Amino acid sequence: MPQDRTRKIVITGIMGAIAIFLGLTRWGFIPWFGGISLTIMTVPVIIGAVLEGPLVGLLIGLIFGVFSLIQAAVAPNFPSDTWFTNPLLSILPRLFIGPVAWLVWSALKKWPVAGLIGAGIAGSVTNTVLVLGMIGLLGYAPWAVLPPVVVANGLPEAGVAAVLVLVVVGAWMRIQVGRRQGANLAG
Repeated sequence: MPQDRTRKIVITGIMGAIAIFLGLTRWGFIPWFGGISLTIMTVPVIIGAVLEGPLVGLLIGLIFGVFSLIQAAVAPNFPSDTWFTNPLLSILPRLFIGPVAWLVWSALKKWPVAGLIGAGIAGSVTNTVLVLGMIGLLGYAPWAVLPPVVVANGLPEAGVAAVLVLVVVGAWMRIQVGRRQGANLAG
């Protein structure tokens, strides 16, 4: 089916471009306490995976990871940003965001609201756990400092991702949430 392949390519390109746009404009980073930010750069990856499957999610995750690597090399904002010039940290964890989100969505799509919320949480948590795990494995930071980051950053990021995925994909698929459906979800 050529139309399906074309759709997958288009969704990959659009969601990849959105991830890059969010990074370049810094709109993908919501200011949070203590000078840290909540990243929503995982959201295009999760949306692409839910709409078009695990391969599309993996490709958008690759775009996100490569952008992260380039951004860390060209325009780091903090000294720790240079850690992301290592592809094991910037690219590898991002490859799993989409497939994990798709697995959760596939398991729960009989209950679309729960499935979208679950996919948003799972994709975001996958990114957090794998990036922080790689930071620990590579010795960039002691393991003891990583669990508080999961609580302070990872959990709020997962909540934001869950809401954004529910609203965007719910509107696209015209899923009813309460009394609202389709485009009325955001309003």
